[in-house]
Amino acid sequence: MPRQNVRQLWAAKLSGKITAASTATLTATASLKHLTLKATASLSLTRAPFSGRVLGIDPSLRGTGLALIEFTPGRQPILLRCLTVKVPAREPMSVALAEIHRAVTAFVVGQDIRHVALEQTIFVQNFQTAQILGAARGAAIAAAALHEKPIFEYAPLRVKQAVVGAGRASKEQMARTVMSMLGHGRPLAFDEADAAGVALCHAFTWRE
Repeated sequence: MPRQNVRQLWAAKLSGKITAASTATLTATASLKHLTLKATASLSLTRAPFSGRVLGIDPSLRGTGLALIEFTPGRQPILLRCLTVKVPAREPMSVALAEIHRAVTAFVVGQDIRHVALEQTIFVQNFQTAQILGAARGAAIAAAALHEKPIFEYAPLRVKQAVVGAGRASKEQMARTVMSMLGHGRPLAFDEADAAGVALCHAFTWRE
């Protein structure tokens, strides 16, 4: 059986192609009793493919990325819409937060979104930077929460591992992988690709 990389395995799980038979093949060298136990355990842990729309958000005060993706079992995920919320540096933080809130609201209203997934703030040594990033996240979360959308958060390392298969992947690698998974023709801006990556990570790893 050809060895699959992590990204291929996640894609197979999303489309529902990983079966108990595949698990049995991977453990064929075990004893019959051990193989049966492994297959049974694997079957009981099998996750149903995610179905529905996910809004991925990569929060940033001056360049929040948004990506709305639709997931249908057995089909390639579809990027329905994406946007980078760009706010000039000359504008005060209050204006930037309002723009983020307004943009997320526009994505959420009337889109039948099932879940919202955000990238968590990475560790920063500068206290002021942490405050700014926290405020941007808060504006996005508040907009989704006001419309009663379930919200999930993922660390950047986990997103890269789930999508690219490497926790230290570059932004270029993330953008290329996301576009490949979505079959998207035009290049995505890095913030939009990161937002799409969060949505993909959520669909790959979320459990009922």
